[in-house]
Amino acid sequence: MVVAGPRLLRPTADNHFVHLAMSLMHWQLGVINNHPPGHNDWACFDELHKTTCAPSAWPPPWGRGPKPHEKWYVSFPPFPALLILPVVWVWGTATLDALFWVFWAGLSPTILFILLRTLREKGYSQRTVVDDLILTFLYAFGSVYFFVAVQGSVWFAASVLISVMVPLLMLVSLEGGHPWISGCVVGAMLLTRPNTIPLALIPILEILQAHPSPTATPSTSARGALHQLLLWLRTRNWKQSAPKLLAFLIPLGISMGVAMAINHARFENPFEFGHRHLMILWRARIEKWGLFNYHYLSKNLAVALTSLPWLTTREPHIIISRHGLALWVTTPALLLLLWPKRPIDFRMHTYIWSSCIVALINLLYQNTGWIQFGYRFATDYLTIWFTLLALGRQNLRSFGFLGAAVFAVVVNTFGAITFDRAWQFYDDDPTQERVFQPD
Repeated sequence: MVVAGPRLLRPTADNHFVHLAMSLMHWQLGVINNHPPGHNDWACFDELHKTTCAPSAWPPPWGRGPKPHEKWYVSFPPFPALLILPVVWVWGTATLDALFWVFWAGLSPTILFILLRTLREKGYSQRTVVDDLILTFLYAFGSVYFFVAVQGSVWFAASVLISVMVPLLMLVSLEGGHPWISGCVVGAMLLTRPNTIPLALIPILEILQAHPSPTATPSTSARGALHQLLLWLRTRNWKQSAPKLLAFLIPLGISMGVAMAINHARFENPFEFGHRHLMILWRARIEKWGLFNYHYLSKNLAVALTSLPWLTTREPHIIISRHGLALWVTTPALLLLLWPKRPIDFRMHTYIWSSCIVALINLLYQNTGWIQFGYRFATDYLTIWFTLLALGRQNLRSFGFLGAAVFAVVVNTFGAITFDRAWQFYDDDPTQERVFQPD
C-alpha cells in the first residue's frame, strides 16, 4: 500500500470494472448511456453491420458519437466487476478501485505460502519454513507481480485476481480434493482471463492420479510422452474418478454457459468476449491476423525473453521499453527452473505442461502486454513457477541465489515505484513499433 501511494486516494483513470459493475447494477451489458468514460480499451459493436464500429462512434471530442446501432461495451470478462459490485453499489463511480484491488493483491503471496506449507506438510516438498518464506518474499517483491499489484487499473486488476485464484486452485486441487470448489475457481478464472482455462488440467489430473486402477500396472517401457500419457490414463480408475470429475465440471460448465450467453447477447457470437471490437490504434492487425496467431510469436518471445533496459549517455541513463523487460531480467532466479535437482514427478509435470500451454497462448496473442515494466502476462502462471522452484530442490541458500534474489527485489521495487509515475525512465514511443533500442 505504501508503494501504491496516491493511487489509493482516487479512482483510477481506467476503472472499467467499476463501470461494468454500474451497468450490471442497472441490468444491462452495455456502458451506461452508451458513452464510454475514456478513450482506452473500450469495445464498440455495430449491430447493423455485425462488425466493429467506425472511429466516428467515439463521443466528442474524438468523434460524432454512436449511432443507435453502435453499442459500447467493456470487453473484459465480468467476474472482477461482480467482486467489486457491492462497493460500487455504495460509492458508484467514485469507488477507489485501486484500494480495493491492493487489498486483493495481498492474498496472492499469502495463498502461495499456504500452498508451499501444505506441500511440505504432505511430504511433496523438502523445503523448510525459511525456504518457503524466501520464495514467497521473492514472488511478492522480486517479480513483475510487485509492479502489477500496485496499479489498480483494469488490466492489472484482472492479473491480480488471477494471481490469487491460481495458487488457490493448486491448493484445493491437491490429491483430487474439493472438486466442486476447484470447478468454481476455474469458472471464475474463465470469467476473468479466459486464456487461463488450460489450468483446468491441474484438478482433472489430480483427481485421476488419486484414483489408480487396482488391477492395471503402469508400464515403464513406453516411448514418448504421448505414449506414456495414454498408458497412464489406462491405469486410472475412471469409475471412482467420474463423480469427482462431474463435480468439477458442473460449476465450470455453468461459468462457460454464462460467458457464452453474455457474449452472444452483446456480439451475437458465444465465443467473442469483445477484444476483437476494441477501438484501438492497432485494430488493423487484429482484423488481418486475428487476436491469436503465429504471426505475433516472434515479437512476444523477443519481449518475454530478450528485452533489456537501454543504456544512454543522457539522463536518466536507463530507459525501459514500453514493451517491458524480459522475465529473466526481472527475476533471474526463474532460470533455475531449467535445472531441477530431482526427477520430475507427476505433479511437476502437471504444473509444467499446464503453465506452458497458458504461456504459449499468451505468446500467440496480438499484444506483448504493452504498456508495462516487465512481462506482466507471466502473472497468469508465475505462482506455478515459484511452486516448481519449491519442488525442484535447488539450493535457495547459495550466494548466487540470494544475490539474484536481492537483485530482483531492487529491480522490481524500482519498477513498482516508477511505472506510470516517472516516465523519464520509459521510452516515449506510442506506436508499439519500437521493441528494441533504436540506433
